[in-house]
Amino acid sequence: MKQTSKTFTAVYKKSGKWYSGWIEEIPGVNTQGKTLSETKLNLKEALSLILETNRMISEKSKGRSMFIRERLSIFA
Repeated sequence: MKQTSKTFTAVYKKSGKWYSGWIEEIPGVNTQGKTLSETKLNLKEALSLILETNRMISEKSKGRSMFIRERLSIFA
């Protein structure tokens, strides 16, 4: 499958000595770090892992039932 660039909204919040970060569009993609830079790096990794895991789960389910797969674009 051809890889394309996708853009997501990252949100960061400082709480005490730590930063937390999450992706607005995808529940469950969140992380923390001691610095903003570390948090940004951790968030990119968390997002990549979630997307990869979702693709693997989808691939494993292919033979069990009929799927319709298509690209979906929205402007929000």
